[in-house]
Amino acid sequence: MSQYIPTLDYYTNGLPLVCTMYASSECYFGVNLNPLCKPSEVSYTLIPIMAYFEFLPVQRNNGVNSSISVPKTLNEKEQQELVDLVDVKLGQEYELVVTTYSGLYRYRVGDVLRVAGFKNNAPQFNFICRKNVVLCIDSDKTDEVELQNAVKNAVNHFLPFDATLAEYTSYADTTTIPGHYVLYWELSLKGTTQFLPQFLRTVA
Repeated sequence: MSQYIPTLDYYTNGLPLVCTMYASSECYFGVNLNPLCKPSEVSYTLIPIMAYFEFLPVQRNNGVNSSISVPKTLNEKEQQELVDLVDVKLGQEYELVVTTYSGLYRYRVGDVLRVAGFKNNAPQFNFICRKNVVLCIDSDKTDEVELQNAVKNAVNHFLPFDATLAEYTSYADTTTIPGHYVLYWELSLKGTTQFLPQFLRTVA
């Protein structure tokens, strides 16, 4: 959701964007103890009485899993790698695994979290991305965070043309050789469209 922060800032004229909790349909996970912080600095403190939380270490830099869906159960090797809430390490990324009172046992939520710090002894987490949200062509894999960073860099080219990015989406096109990624951008042009061809050449 971080791609919507600039748009929300624009329409709210700089009002604070408050994110108070981290939850899903399966369980209420945690709270933001500093609700008036910047959206990019939000961290959540998990509430251990809501569920039993475990963490599966994630190594995103060593290659992104190309699987389209996240298996909801753990294999034997993954069960041995699970880390308890009290044993997470600062700066490490983990996939959240929950056991709930309503009967979910070691359920993989599919969120990748990074340990951002500690409140007393309670670890606080940044939400990084959904696991396996990935564009994949052969051995090249681009995850959600990498795509968002690339789009942010491209937005800098919009400024001289008085244009803003309203929305975007993407897909991996394998109908050609080599395959390539296709980005669709919805642009808001405040001024004249006479510079549009030059603009498109600039960002291509």
